[in-house]
Amino acid sequence: MQPYVHFSDSSEHVCIENSNISMGYDAIVLKSGWDEYGISYGKPTSNVHIRRVRLQSAAGAGVALGSEMSGGISDVLVELSSLHDSLFGIELKTARGRGGFIKDILISNVVMDNLQVGIKATGYSDTHPDEKYDPSSLPTVSGITFEDIIGTNISIAGNFTGLSESPFTSICLSNISISISSDPSTPWLCSNISGSSKNVSPEPCPELQGSFSSCFALPNPYTEVAVL
Repeated sequence: MQPYVHFSDSSEHVCIENSNISMGYDAIVLKSGWDEYGISYGKPTSNVHIRRVRLQSAAGAGVALGSEMSGGISDVLVELSSLHDSLFGIELKTARGRGGFIKDILISNVVMDNLQVGIKATGYSDTHPDEKYDPSSLPTVSGITFEDIIGTNISIAGNFTGLSESPFTSICLSNISISISSDPSTPWLCSNISGSSKNVSPEPCPELQGSFSSCFALPNPYTEVAVL
């Protein structure tokens, strides 16, 4: 049995809804190929809608994007969902050598409870299929919006670690309230990222206090990302 709900790499027009999923590792994970093989195939995962799900992952994330994302991941909506009793709530992961992109992602109307990290994004998921990958193939992470999120009993609100050669950009937070269960002096950890925030508690790091002009948003609140 697979340790997560994992639809095939490079999938389009996917909807996952009305489900209660409990896994040992990532509950739902989106992928699109690994290093040089994903770059060569070049087909992204896109137009994905995840809604009304309750997710638990003892050793991973409720929803994970990557780390195998070399064909690209874009146009993803996660909404009206609950993430609980997990290591991470939402996790974006990539690495040098991946190439590809994670972009135009919206996480909206999500409740989180009892997590080690509410939101995590890392450029250091450094596993590779073989030694043929090109470390100069850098991923792009941009246009990631988190809005209308409530979290309770969260150890770290967010941990964002981009790459110095390819920082994560346009990371936008709005209307987020997270109750921190550990040291309140370090609720957010940030490096090599830029973005914006408004109505966020606890206050995020300075890297996330820029202009909202480049934030990703759906054209209207009723737009369906996946064609059902």
